[in-house]
Amino acid sequence: MDTITWADFEMVHLCVGTVLSAEDLPHARKPAYVLTIDFGPHGIKRSSAQITKHYTRTELIGRQVVAVINFPEKQIGTVMSQCLVTGFADANGDIVITTVERQVPNGSRLM
Repeated sequence: MDTITWADFEMVHLCVGTVLSAEDLPHARKPAYVLTIDFGPHGIKRSSAQITKHYTRTELIGRQVVAVINFPEKQIGTVMSQCLVTGFADANGDIVITTVERQVPNGSRLM
């Protein structure tokens, strides 16, 4: 594993946001949702997320998630993804999203 400096870590903006909507991503190679997420002072961003195994669209609404918000935008199929929702693979390789234990203000940064 390569090490990074503290300055490298400070460049990654891991922030919390609330999912406003979750829609199916049609024509995706792997089933995915398009999430619209409110990051408070950082604005509303969209992300493509392959999290359909553990989450329904309905249960994602209102959930706070942790995402990297300072990556450049990336075209994912028909969607321009503006952030990267983080998560961990379970034993089957399906993603479990990173959340917070208690509600915090949207846009709060991981410290």
